[in-house]
Amino acid sequence: MSSLYTPKQIASMLLVSTTTLRKYEELDLIPDVPRTKSNRRSYTSIHLQAFTTIRALLQAYSVNVAYDIMRKVKQGHKDEALWLINKQQYNIQLEKMRVESIVSMLQASDFSSLKGRQLKEQMSIGEAAAAAGVNASAIRHWEKEGLIQSERNPDNGYRVFSPYEIRKILIISSLRKTIYFIGQMKQLLNDLDNQQIESVEKSFQSAFQNMHKKLNEQYQAAAQLVAYLNALELEASEQ
Repeated sequence: MSSLYTPKQIASMLLVSTTTLRKYEELDLIPDVPRTKSNRRSYTSIHLQAFTTIRALLQAYSVNVAYDIMRKVKQGHKDEALWLINKQQYNIQLEKMRVESIVSMLQASDFSSLKGRQLKEQMSIGEAAAAAGVNASAIRHWEKEGLIQSERNPDNGYRVFSPYEIRKILIISSLRKTIYFIGQMKQLLNDLDNQQIESVEKSFQSAFQNMHKKLNEQYQAAAQLVAYLNALELEASEQ
């Protein structure tokens, strides 16, 4: 027989509030919750695993991705949920490869190409965004913050970026998840200007450590999801 838990018991185990548990229920992320004769929630071991899975997913992924995975499971689309997990791991692999390419460019002092893509002498904001793997709005924000500078194409007035600024854009795009403060990023770019490459490389090492941590969290979340799917399958076979 499945164990039964009160909201307070599960909240205590997961270090969250009972309000948070109710929110997950209202968002349709967990199996339907039975009620006692007095209309109180009575969670089972399946619900405990569901809540545990949600918390692990939120640690590893964005809120939207975590919720989407849980809803697909609730709707019976187990394979789609697993493919979503796979996509996130693929994305972090691509990010790691891109950052490794930029580190190689930095060490070789050669920013002429990135993963086979030739970097032109002048690039539009769209071309710079594509090379850096970010939205054009991010580049506009960095320019507004004084991290980079653009010139204007005399023919059409559009922004264009020199190789020197493209190098900054590539570095900012690689470290934006590790260095959160504009002041820190400005200091890093100043180190780059002054050829203090060792300081810049340390920042990249921090970025790699951050990715290693995120990958570990993703695998832990995937393990919790598999445990949840197995529990649901076992419950279905016993009914």
